[in-house]
Amino acid sequence: MNVPEAPSFFTIEDAAGADLAGIAAIYAHHVLLGLGTFEEVPPDETEMARRHAHVTALGLPYLVAKARRDVVGFAYAGLYRPRSAYRHTTEDSVYVAPSAVRRGVGRALLDSVVDRCAATGYRQMVAVIGDRDNLPSISLHRRTGFHEVGVVVDVGFKAGRWVDIVIMQRALGPGGTCPPQKIEKNGP
Repeated sequence: MNVPEAPSFFTIEDAAGADLAGIAAIYAHHVLLGLGTFEEVPPDETEMARRHAHVTALGLPYLVAKARRDVVGFAYAGLYRPRSAYRHTTEDSVYVAPSAVRRGVGRALLDSVVDRCAATGYRQMVAVIGDRDNLPSISLHRRTGFHEVGVVVDVGFKAGRWVDIVIMQRALGPGGTCPPQKIEKNGP
């Protein structure tokens, strides 16, 4: 996949402990004001650190976009489901600071997560997008090679209304065209 170079105002790098306050702040904004996540109470920095440690312990990418030293976005991949048959499939999450929306941050983060998962041998990536009206996220995923595979109606209740989820998917590497390589206990 041809990954466009990140615009000059930010860089993409592995998330580190020093980034967790910025990650928590961006996520809190989306929890409190958006429907892209179904959490209703923002997790604190300690919980975000636990989540980061879990993802990286599995060898999966957890990335930040930084403008100077400020975190302006983050993205990561988790295992899609815990049962062993799903071990070749990941699920992505992408969040961008309001100040960095529509500036290429989400695309650069998602492209990097996709590339890292493909390079590690994963075969599918799923996006579970909160709110069928979340057109920026749906469009971002579509531009990154995802296609819609379904809508689950009225499964969340947030901000006083029922909310759908849109399921999108894309193949990584050869996808399902051939058997996977041997997979270790925690992933490829």
